[in-house]
Amino acid sequence: MNTKYIDLISQTYDFPQEEFQLKEDQLTFHDINLMQLVEKYGAPLKFTYLPKISDNIQRAKKWFAEAIKKHDYNGKYHYCYCTKSSHFKHVLDEALQNDIHIETSSAFDIDIVRHLKKTGKLSNDNYVICNGFKRDQYVKNIAELINQGHQKCIPIIDNYEELNLLTNAVEKSFQIGIRIASEEEPKFEFYTSRLGIGYKNIVPFYEEQIKNNEQVELKMLHFFINTGIRDNAYYWNELQKCLRVYTRLKKICPSLDSLNIGGGFPIKNSLYFTYDYEYMIDEVVNQIKLTCEEEGVPVPHIFTEFGSFTVGESGGAIYEVLYQKQQNDREKWNMINSSFITTLPDSWAISKRFIMLAINKWSERYERVLLGGLTCDSDDYYNSEQHMNAIYLPKYEKEKPLYIGFFNTGAYQETIGGYGGLQHCLIPAPKHILIQKDKKGNITTELFKEQQTSEAFLKILGYHES
Repeated sequence: MNTKYIDLISQTYDFPQEEFQLKEDQLTFHDINLMQLVEKYGAPLKFTYLPKISDNIQRAKKWFAEAIKKHDYNGKYHYCYCTKSSHFKHVLDEALQNDIHIETSSAFDIDIVRHLKKTGKLSNDNYVICNGFKRDQYVKNIAELINQGHQKCIPIIDNYEELNLLTNAVEKSFQIGIRIASEEEPKFEFYTSRLGIGYKNIVPFYEEQIKNNEQVELKMLHFFINTGIRDNAYYWNELQKCLRVYTRLKKICPSLDSLNIGGGFPIKNSLYFTYDYEYMIDEVVNQIKLTCEEEGVPVPHIFTEFGSFTVGESGGAIYEVLYQKQQNDREKWNMINSSFITTLPDSWAISKRFIMLAINKWSERYERVLLGGLTCDSDDYYNSEQHMNAIYLPKYEKEKPLYIGFFNTGAYQETIGGYGGLQHCLIPAPKHILIQKDKKGNITTELFKEQQTSEAFLKILGYHES
């Protein structure tokens, strides 16, 4: 009878997989011995495997290059990274090694841009696409960047007032983009995105405020779908509506030469995950070319803004199961030594699922459990893996610690969780480890941040005088 955890995983999924292997009863991730990581640094811990960032960027650039060549597409492709997915320096440093550009969302993002330029990571040759609703400080920072000579800083107009605010602050001529307010999926609580300008209003807006404005040149149309680039009727319909606006606008605006297809790729959230990235890119490029040919206009340069796709699959979290509580005849709770609400907030806020696997004890019997966090909040739990009704893990034994890992957690979790700040029930943020490969391909690790201390909490709360 197959009752071991390894039997369950092998029978349920196609396992092992490219990034997940089993060596001597223990899980490895991109050849990283996770138990050795635990033995060296302890648990709970978060880690970032930096090479995966460059790997995903290069994959996307390769797919676009192949599609452009296949379709004889007479335009360039520009890969942008959405800084809001993860603002950490080590993430930007790794990403910018790959000849990419960045997209910003707020005023403080521009301070990061300044730092990156000062340290030589970013230059005037890199596009800085400025999205988001722009308050006074954001406008001021964008204007300063352009005034200092960064001509490839492209503010994307989100509403009718932003253009006047920018022209008053910028001292020279500059380029802009316009964001389309796309229609949301039918299941959404609202019909049209709160961001951007409606499809029918973009051409009139151009003619009234941009066409005869000698200071401003319209370069880009920005198209963003909240659900990302997916092979369904909703996405293709919205893309076609966007392309009709682009071709109509191009006929009266010669400076328009770029289309930003915002909304990223999905990332692997289950061992069942399948997504044909190459097909989707090929078809997007094909659709853009066909529509432009039908309308008799040149094809645009293509910009993408990949955030989760860039950094998501680089991250992971490891916890120890501290204790098991048998609450009734059917429910066993494995209590982890951290909190899901604070360390994986998307699992609590939007019921997002990550890949979850045991780190050790793969040759032992498994049992059905629920996972609970340390806070006293009833919502601090993680109760189902993708496509499964419950979680199955190696049996808990007090004498043999069980460690579990959550993978592909690298996007948004730290910023949404308030990294370095107050945490629910004052549960400390775990250690954060950076993992890199040296020139010989050997794995190296570095402690980025220690686990949060009580002193840090007390200082934020005002109990320590500064």
